[in-house]
Amino acid sequence: MSKESSEGANAQGGPSINLDAMSLEELNQMKQQEEGRLQALTNRYAQLRAAAARLSASQMAIGELSPASEGKDVMVPLTESVYVPGKIRDPSKFLVDIGTGFYVEKSSKDTNSFLDRKLKLVDANSENIAKAIQVTRQNLESLSMTMQGKMLEIRARQEGQRHKAAVEG
Repeated sequence: MSKESSEGANAQGGPSINLDAMSLEELNQMKQQEEGRLQALTNRYAQLRAAAARLSASQMAIGELSPASEGKDVMVPLTESVYVPGKIRDPSKFLVDIGTGFYVEKSSKDTNSFLDRKLKLVDANSENIAKAIQVTRQNLESLSMTMQGKMLEIRARQEGQRHKAAVEG
């Protein structure tokens, strides 16, 4: 969003908006929309970073297992806060959640490859969201500066009218 004419293009590839031609009310409404967009993008970014952390933790856990892990006691999560005791049967095979509740048995190597692909996808999405956050912050800054300029113009006009009234009166 630049102060230029609406014939150009902004950083998102869409048409630019001439902020100077907008009223203070329109600018405020647009600012509120951008603030909502920024909040949604920030939340999505946090979700993606949490997913990346979980994928990395999964990779580390797989790396810690060895053939000597067979028969070791573990706590198996039933929910986020409820666990049952269990034993590692075969430390070279894993049940991998491939999405929407489907699980596939994979080897350690295949599981790590799957997690690598997922992590790359999450990282790429995070980068895209980070860029959108940056553009949205720039948009908010442009809106704020334009709104401040409009408010200064209004104050100057009011002062001019007061001065004119004082001189005439």
